[in-house]
Amino acid sequence: MRRFLAASAAVLLALIPAHAAEEDEWRHGLSLMGDLKYPAGFTQFDYVNPEAPRGGLVRLGVQDTFDNFNLFVSGVKGALEGGIPLVYDTLMEQAQDEVSTEYGLLAEAVRHPPDHSTVTYRLRKEARWHDGRPVTAADVIFSFETLKANSPQYAFYYKNVAKAEATAEREVTFTMAEKGNRELPQIIGQLPVLPKHWWEGKTSDGRQRNPTETTLEPPLGSGPYRLKTFDAGRYAVYERVQDYWGKDLPVMKGRHNFGEMRNEYYRDSTVLLEAFKGDRYDWRVENSARNWSTAYDFPAVKEGRVLREKFPVRATGVMQAFVLNLRRAKFQDERVRRAFNLAFDFEDINRTIFYGLYQRTGSFFAGTELASSGLPEGREREILERLRDKIPPSVFAAPYENPVNGSPEKIRANLREALRLLQEAGYELKGQRLVDRKTGEPFAVEFLGYDQSQERFVMPYLQALGRLGITMNIRTVDAAQFQNRLRSFDFDVTTDVWAQSLSPGNEQREFWGSAAADRQGSRNTAGIKDAAVDALIEQIVFAKDRDELVAATKALDRVLLHRNYVVPQFRSGETLTARWDRFGRPATLPTYGGSGFPSIWWYDEAKAAKTGAPR
Repeated sequence: MRRFLAASAAVLLALIPAHAAEEDEWRHGLSLMGDLKYPAGFTQFDYVNPEAPRGGLVRLGVQDTFDNFNLFVSGVKGALEGGIPLVYDTLMEQAQDEVSTEYGLLAEAVRHPPDHSTVTYRLRKEARWHDGRPVTAADVIFSFETLKANSPQYAFYYKNVAKAEATAEREVTFTMAEKGNRELPQIIGQLPVLPKHWWEGKTSDGRQRNPTETTLEPPLGSGPYRLKTFDAGRYAVYERVQDYWGKDLPVMKGRHNFGEMRNEYYRDSTVLLEAFKGDRYDWRVENSARNWSTAYDFPAVKEGRVLREKFPVRATGVMQAFVLNLRRAKFQDERVRRAFNLAFDFEDINRTIFYGLYQRTGSFFAGTELASSGLPEGREREILERLRDKIPPSVFAAPYENPVNGSPEKIRANLREALRLLQEAGYELKGQRLVDRKTGEPFAVEFLGYDQSQERFVMPYLQALGRLGITMNIRTVDAAQFQNRLRSFDFDVTTDVWAQSLSPGNEQREFWGSAAADRQGSRNTAGIKDAAVDALIEQIVFAKDRDELVAATKALDRVLLHRNYVVPQFRSGETLTARWDRFGRPATLPTYGGSGFPSIWWYDEAKAAKTGAPR
């Protein structure tokens, strides 16, 4: 699910070069923002080391569980093991040093007409499954149709792709249900291809395989790794395929260098950290400011065997927020939602809990040029004017601002304003409890989480809401139960994160579109149904140039903020990491790929000899 969600968030939209759009010609790659950086016949990406040594083990820690290897039902049934995407190749591979380009992996070439009504991929004749059989057009069509039929995420993602058909021996043509959607050809390029013959076959004990059910049978793939061994819910080990058919392709050279990759699963974040200290896994992304400031004083850090490093985040804007479930009647009133924001004292939490490392998030596209600011002007205002009767008047009157707390005076003033809004919305204080003026029902909510570390910043929020007479209980469940409740929207308040690319597109329908609001498993966690939001999403999807895309995205951001659909939390412009020092990496990391770990790193025997080999 994470893989899907991360792929969906990274899809990019803008213009392809005019000269490329004039003809329906075969190309080695697709770009949505200007010319391709790498010409036909390029040998490797600039950010890899083609001479990187192969072999060694890398261990990754995961706070989760798994009971499924079937990608077709990921996000719907069971918990998919996180390394399964390594088993499968996609039609195209995204470059990490360009904003919006893909180059051929399973497909050697791609073409589409100027109106983007179809796209055709031509498969490489050397592409092979791990059993030696060729990857065929039938496999591509089977994968597309089965994913669409069984995965709500893929069904929604490919909603406007009407059909796939073989138009030559190694060619698959996808026909769109709408014209002018420039992003669709590139979205299809991200399609993972699964083996039709394997899924239509039988298991070793004679049972017919069923793509609609979870399975713990190791899958057949065509990618750089295969599943070697596992213990459901505890660990999964992948081994590099020595005769991998695509190892010398330009998009694969210098990548996937580790001989084995092992995912170690833990249920608790505290245990996960202690496991890292005990050298039970190698690489850690630290998402706790407190841990970053206080938990890395153990001997291996002081001795230089464990290294800490920050990597800049350039490719995405992130909104992390308290999500108020609009499917609950109590959150339908915008004034109630604003009151919940007024009660959140980010400034004090940042000072006392987060060691001043974070900043308050003020945009759904924070950290990018797409974030709205000031008052709408120029093209953005023109777009908003056409929707004036559907959006809050405040959009034109004042820039969006989160409430500022941090001092007793500011806290009191914001709580007074919050109480005023709640009273306007039909609530009143009786004693120390906020109740519905008509029904007398107390205002009570439950915060749903899966990580006890969240309670550190939720507890102060709970106390602030209590001063308004609102009762909030915290319910922390295991990861599997959390996912099941989230899929069915069985929550009052929770925390969610949306990563945004530099060029948003069709994924916005999944994040905020009305059609996704009641579809179980969708990313519209809040349940937003807003005609103006829907209209702005469509303008983004069908933007005719970069200026229109940026203006429409800022307009969408502004409307989402002024509607107070979420209570923004906090963000950092860097990824905090810690690692046991036994790995090497290229001299130049990809501009938009963060650390690039583990894809372009490798096992360094000399460093491992000093640090100690993995246990």
